[in-house]
Amino acid sequence: MNKRGVTTFLLLTLVALWMLTPLTAWAEQTPTEKKLIYDEADILYPEYIEDLNALANEYGPKRETDFIVFTTDNPEDEDVVKLTEDFYDERAPGYDKAHGNAVILTLDMRNRDLYLAGFYKGEKYLDDSRLDKIRNKIAPLLTAGDYHGAFAEYIRTSYRYMGFRPGVNPDNLLFNTAIQLVIALVIGGVVVGIMAFRSGGRVTVNNRTYEDSGDSGVIWRQDNYLRTTVTKTKIESSSSGGGGGSSGGGGGGTTGGGHSHSGSRGSF
Repeated sequence: MNKRGVTTFLLLTLVALWMLTPLTAWAEQTPTEKKLIYDEADILYPEYIEDLNALANEYGPKRETDFIVFTTDNPEDEDVVKLTEDFYDERAPGYDKAHGNAVILTLDMRNRDLYLAGFYKGEKYLDDSRLDKIRNKIAPLLTAGDYHGAFAEYIRTSYRYMGFRPGVNPDNLLFNTAIQLVIALVIGGVVVGIMAFRSGGRVTVNNRTYEDSGDSGVIWRQDNYLRTTVTKTKIESSSSGGGGGSSGGGGGGTTGGGHSHSGSRGSF
């Protein structure tokens, strides 16, 4: 092979390697979906599990938090909070690392109990109050037997709520796009109305325009003091503190492995 042929061969080889390398690298970097749906109570169709797992893998990276569903028949009849804490301790889920950022929905089919828990970033952005809201949204769906719809709503709502800074009510109407549009239209209408009103000129005639201030005045005034009346009302004080309302959420706690979490529990 002459010199020109060798050069051509080398160029073709380099081009082939260049074309193959990106494909190989892409194949190696394609992420494998995490298992985030643990349907041990066998209440979901396989296609539902696949759909929910894909949804959780889609939204999780955007919040750097694993959204997990765990269903169980609870053969040992343990409390739903303990089931959740043991799941986290023993299986060590987490988006960033073992025992990392996670939110877990546990469904105890034996006692028909529900528990939501947030760990680390999940605890920070989904506190007890926000988890209560999520639980209240999905409980009617669970009661109706729409487990797929309830779990999908849990994933989507958890994702949305984590987009608001802690301490803010994510259901505030001011955060609703439609409400914001209405407010903007109202403000715009008021501004345009004021501009249109002023564009017609101002009225300069008033009640004093034709008044002769030199011949006008108060002719006579008299104040008569009659009496002063004071009324006293005794305010009864209660010695008892009264009964407080239940939060209904159960609150968070700490796992046996020392991992703090927020929480909300209820029945369905």
